Amino acid sequence: TDSQISTIITVYPLVLIADAEKSLGPRLHVLQYRGGATTTSELTEIVTKVPKILGIKKEKAISVYYNFVKDIIEADKSLEYKKLCHSSLPQGNTHENKIRNISALRELGMPQKLLFSMLTSDSQLVCGKEKFAESLKKVVEMGFAPNSLKFVNALRLVYGFTDKTTEGKIEIYKSLGFSVEDVWTAFKKWPSFLIYSEMKVTNSIEEFLGLGFSRDEFSTMVKRFPQCVGYSSESVKKKTEFLVK
Repeated sequence: TDSQISTIITVYPLVLIADAEKSLGPRLHVLQYRGGATTTSELTEIVTKVPKILGIKKEKAISVYYNFVKDIIEADKSLEYKKLCHSSLPQGNTHENKIRNISALRELGMPQKLLFSMLTSDSQLVCGKEKFAESLKKVVEMGFAPNSLKFVNALRLVYGFTDKTTEGKIEIYKSLGFSVEDVWTAFKKWPSFLIYSEMKVTNSIEEFLGLGFSRDEFSTMVKRFPQCVGYSSESVKKKTEFLVK
């Protein structure tokens, strides 16, 4: 339908430049005949929900992910929660790791939209095994809600940072008078708080000091609203001028 086409283009605009004969056609053929699509309505439902599946190049991966998405959609239609079983996948295989990890996130209550986005992402986040399990445990223990994008962002950062990197980020804020607890409290409010370099944080401080704020006031603002560390100088000035008016 027009609505489904609009959704596909909005979520995956690259479909507009894909070659119909060499790319889209063959992949739809794989989904319909090797992916196990039993009806046209099933195929359109899955492609509409996960349009990025059309960008997967390997036929085996398309088939595996299509069937996995189909299993989730069917299981979620049930009134009772159904745990998925994928014992037929090769142990240690990249697809097996990815599907096992996505299944673990589903069991925590992560919605389809976030699950499918991670499934078709090129990120290595859900491709690991032990490291993913350790990172997931840490994020869950921090209290992030699995049904939020904030959970995904926190998981991505925890997974991507080494202990040394994390300690270095904490030291940057400790030099500003933050306690370790303050840092993690701000992280829970906005995980991207820890991606900034020492130079970026220093420049942010200078911007606020230049507008008449004290260091203590800057620290208080960051603790309450950590997003302000990422504001550009122009953005800070505009927001300040608006408040003054």
